Amino acid sequence: MSTPGLDQCTVDRLRRDLLAGAGHVQTGRQVIQAWELSAVERLFLADGSTIVYKAAVAPFTGEAAVLRALGEQHADVPVLHGYAIRRGTLGMLMDDLGDPLRPPTAAEAAATAAQVHALPPLSMLPTFDQAALARLPEQALDALAALRQQARFLNTNLVEELLQKLAKVARRRADGAERPPFGLCHGEFHLTSLHVSRTGCHLVDWAKAFTGPGLLDLATWFGTRTPAKPASLARLIHNYISVGGQPDAATDRGGLPAAQWALGWHRVWAAWWYLTTAATGHHRPDTDERHHQIVLRQLLGATQLLAALPATTSWRSMEAGRPS
Repeated sequence: MSTPGLDQCTVDRLRRDLLAGAGHVQTGRQVIQAWELSAVERLFLADGSTIVYKAAVAPFTGEAAVLRALGEQHADVPVLHGYAIRRGTLGMLMDDLGDPLRPPTAAEAAATAAQVHALPPLSMLPTFDQAALARLPEQALDALAALRQQARFLNTNLVEELLQKLAKVARRRADGAERPPFGLCHGEFHLTSLHVSRTGCHLVDWAKAFTGPGLLDLATWFGTRTPAKPASLARLIHNYISVGGQPDAATDRGGLPAAQWALGWHRVWAAWWYLTTAATGHHRPDTDERHHQIVLRQLLGATQLLAALPATTSWRSMEAGRPS
């Protein structure tokens, strides 16, 4: 496993030490997923069984504490067999859930989200309440300024303009953030995080968990690579309520329908995350152009949803309309 951002020697040593501590002998391994800040492997053991090893660096080193706390509450998450942090790198051994049988359904997503949001909040997680949401555009602007001081994200005037538009409406649009469901949120609640196997549905990848509006989890289910579809999220919210989710989930907030509100704030949160993690050194400069495009897409969608930018507007059309 060789992933930029992870020190291979540290990753290997953590793997060896965790296996030795658990009394396992490894006979082989298979890379399941790898990217710049984390990687996942299936390890084949001498007794014929398998186990999953995950390594991650900041800002993802808190996942083991989350999994341990959720395991104590008997939540449907992978069983944690051992973990350690060394030189800023987290290593974990977890149950191998096997390859997924199929993609999860919207009904399974609704039921799983309702179960997660019914769990008590975890004290170690950051909180995104009404005041914290309202601050996100300004914090993203601060992160953008810090990146520019590092000679990064230099050609990002449109990002700045969109964040300024959002900052003007943020306090008003954040109203109602603490309406139920408010509490434990997964943070990356999408198709690849809900693992369907012979033993049921398990929610994996808890590294971005937080305390906040549960509607952001439901909005995450649809991703952000395509235009937002409030009608689709409204249907998921209805299903969520029907299987025991908070009945207030469909209530308007911030002067907007719940689905539009959630899709907009999820995009603000995602743009804020990319900018702040880059500014604090968690992403290498050679990822800046790719992340710039991601941030721009998120902010354009957020501005259309929260600040009444016409839905037909694209970042290309905005750039084309600028005087040279």
